[in-house]
Amino acid sequence: MSIPVRSREDTSASALHLSPRMRRTLSSIGWSLLSLGLFAGLWEALWALGWINPLLLPPPHMFFSDLGRTLTFFDHEARRIGSHGGAGALVGLLTTIGWTSFRVVSGLAIGFALGVTVGALIHYVRIFRNLVQPLVLMLAPISPVAWLPVAIFVFGVGDVPAIFLVFITVFFMIVLATVAQIGSVPKNYLHVARIMGATERQTFWRVILPAILPSLFMTLRLNLFAAWMVVLIAESVGVGIGLGQITSMARATFNAKLVFFTMVIVGALGFTFDWALRKVQQKMLWWIQPGQGGI
Repeated sequence: MSIPVRSREDTSASALHLSPRMRRTLSSIGWSLLSLGLFAGLWEALWALGWINPLLLPPPHMFFSDLGRTLTFFDHEARRIGSHGGAGALVGLLTTIGWTSFRVVSGLAIGFALGVTVGALIHYVRIFRNLVQPLVLMLAPISPVAWLPVAIFVFGVGDVPAIFLVFITVFFMIVLATVAQIGSVPKNYLHVARIMGATERQTFWRVILPAILPSLFMTLRLNLFAAWMVVLIAESVGVGIGLGQITSMARATFNAKLVFFTMVIVGALGFTFDWALRKVQQKMLWWIQPGQGGI
C-alpha cells in the first residue's frame, strides 16, 4: 500500500492558509499602516514642495530625527542639568504615559459603573427618577471643560480633578444611554423571562443587561476620545504630571517638534485604548458575532 506524499505546493498552501479572524486582523493592520503612510507621505510632500513652514509644522522626519533632545523634556533631571535624554528620559516618558493612562482608565471605569447604576435606578425607582432625572438632563449639556475650575476648587491639585473630568465626560452619556436602552428592550424578551419564572432581579441581570451592553459599550468607545481630550486639558493647567503638561510646556516654549511628538503619542494611545476596549467587548459580549453590535 502506497503512502501519499504531500507535494511542496500543498505544504506551502497549507502553511499560507489563515483563519478568517487572522485574515481580518492582518487586513485591519495593513489598511491602518497604509492610512498612516499616506498621511505621513502627504505631510512630507507638502514640506518638500515648500508649502508648509517646518518651524510651525515640522514633518515627521524632523521631529523623529531629533528624538533624543525631545525625550529630554520628559526627564526632569536631564532638563535641569541640560543633558540629552538617555535611559532616564525613556523612564520619564513611560511614567508620563502611565499617569495619563491611569487617569483616563480610572475616570472611564468609575463613570461607566456609576452611569449604568444611576440609569437603572432612574428607570426602575419612580421617586429616584423624579428627583434625579431633571438634574441629569440639566447638567448633561455642560461641557466637561467647564467643570475644571469646580474640580480644582473641590479636590485641589492632583490626580482627582483630572479623573473627575473624565468621569463627567462619560457619566451623563452612560446614564442617558442606559435609560433609553432599558426602555427599548424587546417586550418578547421580558415575556419569555416571566413565562420561565424569572424574578425581576434575574430578568435584569440575565435578559436586560446583556441586551443593552452592546449599545453601552459603543457609547463608552465614542466617549473614550473625548476623555483623552479633557484629561490633557486638565493636565495642562497643572493638576499633575502627564502628557497634557508636556504639551502645555511645548506650547509655552514654541517647541513645535515636542508638540507633534506628544500628539503622535496621544494618537497611538487612543488607538491602543480603543483596540483594547474592543477586545474587552468581544470577551464580555461573547454571544455577539464579530461585525455585529459595533464589535
